[in-house]
Order: sequence, then structure tokens, then C-alpha cells
Amino acid sequence: MAGLPILYWPYAHLDLGGIPLAMSTTSGAGALIIGVLLITLGLTHWYQPHLRVFAGIATLLLTLVSFPVANFGGLFLGLITGLIGGSLACSWAPPVTTEPSTASADRAPTAVPAGESRPGS
Repeated sequence: MAGLPILYWPYAHLDLGGIPLAMSTTSGAGALIIGVLLITLGLTHWYQPHLRVFAGIATLLLTLVSFPVANFGGLFLGLITGLIGGSLACSWAPPVTTEPSTASADRAPTAVPAGESRPGS
């Protein structure tokens, strides 16, 4: 999910050769909100496939917003996965299911001899 890298990096405290590297900034709240919304859109797409275009476009927009707000979109990992996922959500459609035809529609109409009527008419 694209939201997890965006959620992780603002709250990560990394140690680079004994030098602490803390990326916690004021963008942490923005990263948290964007990450939660991206996860929600992913679940929406999973459980409500008829909303795929809305979820895909919203994912693309939130991912692009995460670039300046959430530390380069989760150090580009969330940005790239969000753009790919949003694009795929917009472009792929669920499989089309065809209903089986009924038996009465498969039968050809039969000719009625002269002077007789069809049953039910």
C-alpha cells in the first residue's frame, strides 16, 4: 500500500553512523492524514469495485499532494507506488459476468397447425 511508506518516514528515527537522523517535522500530521486516506481508498477499491474510478483519481491526487507535504511522498517509495496503484485503479475494470440464458429463450418457436391455438393463448 502506498500509504505505509508515507506514514512511516515522518515518525522514523534513523541512526546514520552514530548521527541521529530524525525526520519528524510539522509535515508529520499531513503525512499521517494522507497515509490514512490512501489506506482507506485502497480498502474502498478492494471492497467497492464500482467506485474504482473515484478511488483511483483520489489516490492519484493524494499521492501528488504527498510529494511536497510528506517528505517527498515517503522518500519516493510511496509516491511511485501510489501513482502506479491509482493509475491501475482507473484503468482496470472488473470482469464482466454474463447471465446464463433461460431455457425458454433457447427454444425456437414451433409452428402451430392450422385450426389449433397455442397453449395459454
